[in-house]
Amino acid sequence: MSSNKVIHAIYNDDDILMDAVKQTRKAHHHIEEVFTPFPVHGLDKAMGLAPTRLAICAFIYGCIGLSVATTMMDYIMIQDWPQDIGGKPSFSYIQNMPAFVPVMFEMTVFFAAHLMVITFYMRSRLWPFKEAENPDVRTTDDHFLMEVAVDNNEAELTSFLQSTGAIEVKVIEKH
Repeated sequence: MSSNKVIHAIYNDDDILMDAVKQTRKAHHHIEEVFTPFPVHGLDKAMGLAPTRLAICAFIYGCIGLSVATTMMDYIMIQDWPQDIGGKPSFSYIQNMPAFVPVMFEMTVFFAAHLMVITFYMRSRLWPFKEAENPDVRTTDDHFLMEVAVDNNEAELTSFLQSTGAIEVKVIEKH
């Protein structure tokens, strides 16, 4: 039977937190979540999290932007309203492509950046006016919190986390 209890171990240094995460994983305790006031380099790897697939999305969004730019310029500048600008022929897209490269680049970056922001917010469920989920307000300023699942080992886990350098260890009933 699993418990609804978790232990919140609070640290005041990111290096101590990293060591604590490694020790906790090595001792085969399940880390539910880690809350930090700033990104801690290597924490995802130390926690054993799977690599993100957001880079694949960014590439796909960039390809969409490039396709939109190419289609848009071909239709506007070649098919719909061909003009003689600076003596350049308007007979085919390929002949004019060197002049279109800056627009292609900018649309690629535009689509990748804007769609990535939307994807990130949807993936992390950060909606406008959403209530904060961090369990301790100090994690937004200068403290780090590691949430570890309790599995009928509350006393042992509490002393273990204190030995990792936690400045505060609390048992919390999760709803």
